[in-house]
Amino acid sequence: MDLSIQSLDDSSSEQGDELAYRIASFISIPLEYISYMSEYMLESPVGYTLQSLETLPKPRNLKDLDETRERFQELMSDELKLFFKVPNQQIMSTTTHNLNANQVVAFINFLLLMVEAILWFDPDFIACIKGSIEILRTELGFLIAFLGDTAMHLQPAKNILIDIEAVVNEVGSFFYSFLFTGLVFMMIHEEEETNSAITGMEAVLNEVRSFLQTTSELEETNNSMTDIKPLVNEVGSFLVPEIGILDLTLSDLLPKFELLKTKIKEHCITVSKMPSDTAPNTSLVSLFIVDSVLDDLMHLINNNSDRIVGVDDQIVMLHEELMLLGSSVTNIAVQQEAEHEELLIRTRDIAYEIEYVINSSPHVWYLTLRLPQLFEKIQLIRMSIQEIKNKIDTAEMPEVAKYPVGQVSSQSKEPLIKEDIVVGFDNVAIKIADQLVRGTEQLQIISIFGMPRLGKTTLANKVYNSPSVANHFYACARCVVSQRYNKKDILIAILSSLKNLKKEKFENMDDESLAEDLYKSLKGRRYIIVMDDIWDIEVWDGLKRYFPDDRIGSRILFTTRNKEVGLKGVINALPFLTKDECWELLQRKVFQDKNCPQELLDIGKQIATNCDGLPLAVVVIAGVLANMEKKEHLWQKVAKNLSLHIFQTLDKSNQIFELSYKYLPMHLRPCFLYFGAFEEDKDIPVRRLISLWVAEGFVKKEERKSLEDVALGHLMKLIDRSLVLVAKRRYDGGVKTCKIHDLLRETCLRIAEENKFLKVVKPFDDPPQFLSQVSKYQRYHCLSIENGLSPICSLPFGLHVRSLLCAFAESTSVPGSLKILRVLDLGHDPDSDGIGFEHLVHLRYLAIIIADDILPSMESFHKLEYLYVDNTSAVKIPDVLLIKVSLRQMHFMGRAYISASFCRQATKDESFQINSNLHSISILLIRSKMDVKVLKCFPNLRRLKVEFQSSFNYSFDLLNQLESLKFSNYERCSNLINLPSNLKKLTLVGVHVSPEQMEIVGKLQHLEVLKLQEVDFEGEQWDTSEGEFPQLKSLKLNRVKIAEWNTSRDHFPRLQRLVLELCYLLKMIPPSLGDIPTLDMIEVYGCAKAIIKSAKKIREEQEENGNEKLQVIISK
Repeated sequence: MDLSIQSLDDSSSEQGDELAYRIASFISIPLEYISYMSEYMLESPVGYTLQSLETLPKPRNLKDLDETRERFQELMSDELKLFFKVPNQQIMSTTTHNLNANQVVAFINFLLLMVEAILWFDPDFIACIKGSIEILRTELGFLIAFLGDTAMHLQPAKNILIDIEAVVNEVGSFFYSFLFTGLVFMMIHEEEETNSAITGMEAVLNEVRSFLQTTSELEETNNSMTDIKPLVNEVGSFLVPEIGILDLTLSDLLPKFELLKTKIKEHCITVSKMPSDTAPNTSLVSLFIVDSVLDDLMHLINNNSDRIVGVDDQIVMLHEELMLLGSSVTNIAVQQEAEHEELLIRTRDIAYEIEYVINSSPHVWYLTLRLPQLFEKIQLIRMSIQEIKNKIDTAEMPEVAKYPVGQVSSQSKEPLIKEDIVVGFDNVAIKIADQLVRGTEQLQIISIFGMPRLGKTTLANKVYNSPSVANHFYACARCVVSQRYNKKDILIAILSSLKNLKKEKFENMDDESLAEDLYKSLKGRRYIIVMDDIWDIEVWDGLKRYFPDDRIGSRILFTTRNKEVGLKGVINALPFLTKDECWELLQRKVFQDKNCPQELLDIGKQIATNCDGLPLAVVVIAGVLANMEKKEHLWQKVAKNLSLHIFQTLDKSNQIFELSYKYLPMHLRPCFLYFGAFEEDKDIPVRRLISLWVAEGFVKKEERKSLEDVALGHLMKLIDRSLVLVAKRRYDGGVKTCKIHDLLRETCLRIAEENKFLKVVKPFDDPPQFLSQVSKYQRYHCLSIENGLSPICSLPFGLHVRSLLCAFAESTSVPGSLKILRVLDLGHDPDSDGIGFEHLVHLRYLAIIIADDILPSMESFHKLEYLYVDNTSAVKIPDVLLIKVSLRQMHFMGRAYISASFCRQATKDESFQINSNLHSISILLIRSKMDVKVLKCFPNLRRLKVEFQSSFNYSFDLLNQLESLKFSNYERCSNLINLPSNLKKLTLVGVHVSPEQMEIVGKLQHLEVLKLQEVDFEGEQWDTSEGEFPQLKSLKLNRVKIAEWNTSRDHFPRLQRLVLELCYLLKMIPPSLGDIPTLDMIEVYGCAKAIIKSAKKIREEQEENGNEKLQVIISK
């Protein structure tokens, strides 16, 4: 019998198939578990057992019945039963000799996955056992919570572990029987086509009973079937197929948990009297966890009184005590001396302990035992703080920083990000540029070779962007290859760069289609392609046939650390920077256009010399110096540390990177280390990154600033320190995507893993040992899974994991051991079924892909702040989401709509407000006037993307906080009435606009970015007036239906960037736009020849007038 879920889809119209589908989902969990665990069995014919499970014969005749009887005997074998008990040293090859908590947690986690699969059934199907199963989930969840509370296990706990093992083994026996019942039912369901309705578990048991007891007809010809009943009885008394027997068994089982809890209470009381300390989680020294836990406590006080009945006053007191502790330790630890750092560590650890105790959903009686212990530990830390305070002369105590940061500059203003400063390599750059534009007419490879950190990419970009090269080639593109390259990704990157289109435009194309498109795009055109960070010549060998050689001087520019890659062309070896060049680069990075003070000259040159000619090392150490006070004794300290590191190791640059990390303010350290969770050489969307930081609790509230704005400030500080690179900018100059240098990422990952902050899990490269996953991962703050197969194989069971980022996971059943999870990103899983989501009550960030139009239940996500849904068809937004006070952003890639009933409720009451914290929604379908009216219930919306599906007058002027609006209407309607006065960015897609409506847009006093895409202008003409667009900085016209554009330089007084894409009707770019003093760039892509001609004319006129600042980029 094929037990795959997919095999059931073909018969989904038959009655009973829904139940069969759910049972098959349940069965898949133990099958997968057995399959995975069998890899670690010492000796067992488990492979044959699995085959028996998956190939049960259909009893069409007596011969099949005999075979079925034999297979049932195999099913009830001791080998299979072993998998439904806590694994031990007798059957496993990877466990220790003695029972440990990790083995028990791993097994309970498996049981909880099966519990969640049962509760995923339709409630009517499991009505007879639902209540008992929910109690079982609660009790198993508590056992995991207890086993994860490491402060209760610092002393030997062998006896209590044995008691827990005995109870959970009985639960395993119950699920063994449930599996047996499910297997029999699946066999019956596949064999028989019945018209009888299967309404619930009673019906399932009836069918199984009927099958096992119907022997009258068969006995006339063969008595073999009668032997099946004794075989069934071997499974256990609870397998007798009578209605309600499963519930009866649970009723017998659940009281045993009460006895077990009594023993746990006794154990906890005993342990509490023993000397203990807080078991550390991450070793990262940072206090963000204190603020995070304070928020959790406040939420518990305000919203979950039922969970803390009887201890509510103690929870309030705990909040007050922790707040005082956090304030005290921050004030005392201004200078990062060893004794102060120890206080930081102790404060951090008690905060993590409090977080686990209150968020792991323990029973109230457990809290009554644990809270006094937490108070005692806080008091001990505060006593230590007071002792230090008594030794300090408060009159001489320096001004307290908000975070202990270590000699940071007191400047509050964020420095502007400067463009890349390139020092040295002038002769090499001239030489390479000459190789690109001169020489042979054949297609030629030019390579820049050098060791890591030398600046190969910077030099390649400098040459690529130089006017002599940019104006010589008709087609230009760049891509990053890296060590772990993917052919399709490279083709997409080149096409995206070549055509100036988003990568998403090409993702649905196969490799051959991409290759064909690339070849045709380059054929007959002189092109230059930069392939950055190519490690192996085989990459080029696999791609070169897609690059035509028309003997017109096309070039391929490599950057590589492997000299052999460039042997088929011209090799340019990149030298180290000289001492003078290092000093010049350091000086320009630290002081910009100013001169270095005389007292810092000698020590500055010493630091530059110690960077050994590595540009990246100079840039990183400059980031340290630029962000501290310009005092000689502080620079001397940096030089001393730098010299010490350099004399101790050959890997000097890595030590420089570590030194730069050491000098980071404490609140920036987790933000920096988090970059290790993202794939190498991938651009990171800034909005996603910021959302993750906020959800993680890294960002502290600041007065009159949103959390997102504070987080953006953190990012800008990291960029300013040269630890993070700007990958792409927005049209208004802001950072759209960022990335981290691959070498910095290596340092980042090493520091993160050493501090148990972040672990990148690669199941295919390093398969996790099932029973060691708890101990291996439980202390990490964040787990990033690069690839995986299933919840058993790829989702680790870390009890203290706060975030789980999955690049690939074919199943999304969430382990019950993830008690305190705050971030769950299942971004590459199209089959999110939501099993186990219900217990993720502390989730702040959820990113999922759904294949249909149904979201998983959102009821339990009381703290959810960010929701990202990648959907293919429009989904209805659950009403419960709209009333969640915590929700800040929700994004639906495939569109979403608000229910009609909710709209009616919201629009009847003028004072009705739903969520005052929601500030970003996309993409929202607007189907009626009610949908527009309901938006007034979100008064703090800042970003909104809407798509209209009907024609009526619409106005957004009530959204006073709205700063960014994307408005799509493919009905070509022209009923725009009013727009919010504070709007800074406006995108119009697929609309028809009249002169009056464009006048409304022009009068927006704060508008900085305007994008018009597929917009039809009335009369194909756009006339602007004086006083319009007073603050507009960026204007983009894409496929607009306009022939005449009548405007003046005075109508766009602050315009900096003008982009025209695929504008075929427009006759010319108004010449006066070139005279706008602020205009830096005109970009023309795929436009009519008249547009290209007018763009070139503007460039020539401006050059004649001495305007060398204006750049004109033209791509056909």
